[in-house]
Amino acid sequence: MLTSEAREFIDATDWSNAVCEPLASDASTRKYFRLEKSSQTAVLMDASRTPESVAPFIQVNQHLLQLGFSAPAILAQSDEKGLLLLEDFGDATFARLLDDQSEPEKLYALATDVLIALHQHPRAIPENFRTYHPEKMLEDIALFLEWCTPGISEAGRAEFNAVWREILPLAHQVPVSLLLRDYHVANLMLLPERRGIRQAGLLDFQDAYQGPITYDLVSLLEDARRDVPDDLGEKMTSRYLARFPTLDRKQFATSLAILAALRHARVLAIFEKLSREGKPDYKKLHSPRVERLLQRALSHPRLAGVKHWMERHAR
Repeated sequence: MLTSEAREFIDATDWSNAVCEPLASDASTRKYFRLEKSSQTAVLMDASRTPESVAPFIQVNQHLLQLGFSAPAILAQSDEKGLLLLEDFGDATFARLLDDQSEPEKLYALATDVLIALHQHPRAIPENFRTYHPEKMLEDIALFLEWCTPGISEAGRAEFNAVWREILPLAHQVPVSLLLRDYHVANLMLLPERRGIRQAGLLDFQDAYQGPITYDLVSLLEDARRDVPDDLGEKMTSRYLARFPTLDRKQFATSLAILAALRHARVLAIFEKLSREGKPDYKKLHSPRVERLLQRALSHPRLAGVKHWMERHAR
């Protein structure tokens, strides 16, 4: 349901008489509504619970448009209230198309090609943009201690920080680019009337940083909410690497494994938190998959210390 502030925001635009319907929500605090009038539609993003996320969204949105990618046009905005009126990309998320038995290889190839184009772009990173450095990564993964090992001792906590600090710099031995951070099929829209990589509409990038190129590839191919066949993941990784022939393959694989472990451990903590807050479906439906993905990442030799810690403290 629209808040009074959201209604006032809409009433101050050309969409004041539009019909408003809620769109499916996700695990975030944001809410989305579709506005319709005279056969035209727009989307209201209500981020009023986290208004600080709106300025980064706008910055990255405008940057992606300037680079030639398909981000939604901003039709109206109220940064201080956390409200944006956006171009409507429709309902054809890659996730929904995959559920409807669309050809997965074509969709994942398009998603991979978007990352290739972004990472090849000489101006991919906005000027003076924030960095996803090892200490920020460690701060993010502290969520695992809070929600998955709540009774951990100070010694166990210190060891956790130590084993991660040892390996996180290795994740940065690959080139740096813009990380959209939540780059997966639920946040990609098919826009078939456009050409090339612009056929992929990009959403949900308010948490973007600059950092290792491997992060978004992990997010796409090791999806917390969807099984991606191993052969398809390997094919897309090869597709990506073929466009970067000078990349050190060993460093790339190490970075990929470390960031996979980082992301999966953090997602497990988020799902545990949601479960305790009365939203158990994420944990019930997806945590077993994420645990398997985490174990696979931990099999990399450079992650032996983290694996040993997990075996002793997170069982």
